[in-house]
Amino acid sequence: LSAMAAESVQEGTVVAGLRRDRSEPETLVAALGQLHAAGLPVDWDAYFAPALPSRVTLPTYAFQTQRYWLESGPAVLADSSGHPLLGAAVTVAGSDDTLFTSRISRHTHPWLSDHRVLDTDLFPGTGFVELATAAGERLGAGRVEDLTLAAPLVLPASGGVQIQVLVGGADASGRRSVGVYSRPDGDDAAAGRPWAAHATGTLAPAGTETPEGLAAWPPVGAQEAELDGVYARLSELGYGYGPVFQGLRRVWKAEGELFAEVALGEEQRADAARFGLHPALLDAALHSLLPGVADRQGQEGFPFSWSGVQVHALGASALRVRLRLTGPESVALTIADASGAPVATVDELALRPLSREALRAAATQVRDGLYAVTWTALPAPAGEPSLPEDRFELPSDASDLSALSTASTVPSVVVLPLMPGGTVSGEAAREAVARVLGVVRSWLEEERYADARLVVVTRGAVSVDGGDVPDLLHAGVWGLVRSAQTENPGRVVLVDLDEETDASGRALAAVLASGEPQVAVRAGSLLVPRLARAQADAESGSDSGARWDAGTVLITGATGALGAVLARHVVAEHGAR
Repeated sequence: LSAMAAESVQEGTVVAGLRRDRSEPETLVAALGQLHAAGLPVDWDAYFAPALPSRVTLPTYAFQTQRYWLESGPAVLADSSGHPLLGAAVTVAGSDDTLFTSRISRHTHPWLSDHRVLDTDLFPGTGFVELATAAGERLGAGRVEDLTLAAPLVLPASGGVQIQVLVGGADASGRRSVGVYSRPDGDDAAAGRPWAAHATGTLAPAGTETPEGLAAWPPVGAQEAELDGVYARLSELGYGYGPVFQGLRRVWKAEGELFAEVALGEEQRADAARFGLHPALLDAALHSLLPGVADRQGQEGFPFSWSGVQVHALGASALRVRLRLTGPESVALTIADASGAPVATVDELALRPLSREALRAAATQVRDGLYAVTWTALPAPAGEPSLPEDRFELPSDASDLSALSTASTVPSVVVLPLMPGGTVSGEAAREAVARVLGVVRSWLEEERYADARLVVVTRGAVSVDGGDVPDLLHAGVWGLVRSAQTENPGRVVLVDLDEETDASGRALAAVLASGEPQVAVRAGSLLVPRLARAQADAESGSDSGARWDAGTVLITGATGALGAVLARHVVAEHGAR
């Protein structure tokens, strides 16, 4: 086809030379259409003959496909330096402080999901060092004199985490304070989620001395450890490192020293140049300290305090690392590239154990799905609202709308006031709910009431302060009517009064004027239910209403598959019984 077309294109027109093969005319027409779309003139009259009775209408432009979805890059905030973790920088007004802002999530930084510890996606401790080093480098203070981790940073299952790196002004010697903070997306201090401090320390100007490298490699006199299945063994201990963080290649052990050879995977090597020292690479070097790697005991801990950290060369994708044990829970690091040239030095790194309780407390800082119902006061209505003159009040024991038959017209508001519940029993509860169900069902089935509102008035059916519900009979009615409201919005209004409120007074008029479907009237104030983030319990560190370790937990349906899984989770994660 291309050869035949070429003969005709020389004369400027594709002609009947394509008619030499009529075995598949539809295919040829489609081919001519492609040439037409490419901008070549086609002599259709020369092609078509009586054997092909009709022409095919073609568009006057080439078919094109275009994506209209926004593409997100690895970093959300613009940063001329292109650092994957450190975003835009601003100078704080009225001070010499510099604030770096950024955002991280599993979506923008998917490689962070490979750092999973004790079944929790955890921002690596080496990442805080990278943030502090990168921020200090931009301000002429590239040496981390000290950096202490105050709390782990747990990555949320959905959404992201806002990051702030606050670097203070320089003193006479050039030293600056540094702090790393975070909070979940969409939160602010007014919502009860202040910034959480994760790391604080001091930055200083980088030294000019040239450190020693690691040219002699493999290390002389050291015994190499067997690493087959090492990450499977670590997974059993709770270190669930994914492929990005499985960078340990070889490990040697000598007297008081360990030597490690680490490298990034193929997919991460391109990004190594954007970091000072890739957190996954430095984290992999620390894996040689863990139990079952170089020896059976190891040092089961996580980075807690860094001292004297300085990066001498950027963008390494493979490292040689010497780890000199300086104490039972501390180590000094000499880091070189694959050729032995110096990359970084760490005077001392202190390690500390990390418990599930600490991770659970940290997770409350980023939990974005735990909400509680709070009752919020509505502003006082303007003016003096009044009940409609055509309102109709049903008897408190009504079970249908037969009493409305005496009304000459359809009222705009029908009030169903319920008497106090009285004796609490299963039979009384069923009777109260059945009576209201009859009224609500009749109301919703009658089309002539479509533009009117049914106001069901209860007393003590809900608790607005977290205490016990005063009237359990009315509480059942409240739950029934709420279900009807979800299926028929705008048709029914729920009002819960206290003992001091008159059911026919100003409070009902204010409720109708507010347009709210559910209102509790307490001491003359109108309270409405709103969702708000569950606040942390100051003593237990857990969210209110979410404690599982305070006693016996009842799980209904625990003999089923999902119930059994939930039961195991509650026992293993929360210590319930």
